[in-house]
Amino acid sequence: MVKLPKFVSKLFWGDDLNSLSYTKHKKYISQTIMQKGNLKATSWLLKKQSKKDLKKNITSKMDKKSKNFWNLYLS
Repeated sequence: MVKLPKFVSKLFWGDDLNSLSYTKHKKYISQTIMQKGNLKATSWLLKKQSKKDLKKNITSKMDKKSKNFWNLYLS
């Protein structure tokens, strides 16, 4: 189970970090970082996943601003 770095895990204050795994919860982690992440967390995410995979994680649940940004950035 791949644990999250401390600077990323700060975004998941409402989750049980002992059971949150990048391997198992990749989509949830990606979506959270894409909406709430800072530069350091976003850079980490871009190293972990391809732009193609990240684009698949853009959902209607994201706020409009984040959704528009990521659609432009990943196109």
